[in-house]
Amino acid sequence: MKKLSPVFEDALVYATRLHARQKRKRSDVPYIAHLLAVTALVLEDGGDEDEAIAALLHDAVEDQGGRQRLMEIRQRYGERVATIVDACTDSYTTPKPPWRQRKEQFILAMKNADASIQRVALADKVHNARSTLRDLRLEGEKAWDRFNGGKGGTLWYYHSLIEAFSWHNQSELFEEFKRLVDEIERNSGGAMIE
Repeated sequence: MKKLSPVFEDALVYATRLHARQKRKRSDVPYIAHLLAVTALVLEDGGDEDEAIAALLHDAVEDQGGRQRLMEIRQRYGERVATIVDACTDSYTTPKPPWRQRKEQFILAMKNADASIQRVALADKVHNARSTLRDLRLEGEKAWDRFNGGKGGTLWYYHSLIEAFSWHNQSELFEEFKRLVDEIERNSGGAMIE
């Protein structure tokens, strides 16, 4: 069994404080729930402590401070963690660039990303897909209203990610993502991909 050091504990407290006022999109769920779920997926997939810390912090730059936050993460947790977090960040500016443009750039980056980056990014997408499926089951088609890409754009994005991750990743995490995307399609009346 791998042990997590006090550095992980520090990152857990740091992430909790950074996202303390943030909720999951259009819900009352504290954002830390997402970060904990992604971290658990990374560890269950065999990730090491740096990958687990990056999972805790994967949205910190995008949602809580931009490049200045990335510099702070680099100083606190090292270059490898910062590199993974940087790769998981699709925008450093407010307002963010158009949704489709950000997603296309992210997909391209994932095709050439190393295994650590792919593991953290894939864990994030698995948890997001689980949430999407849950929302579809509870709300039906209305759930798509909360997505910037809508139904068609989101399904396009998920399918493009499957292709991007398949270059390097044949793990159970990858297989779960594919199953989730299939189930999302079945629960939303079939594919409608842009």
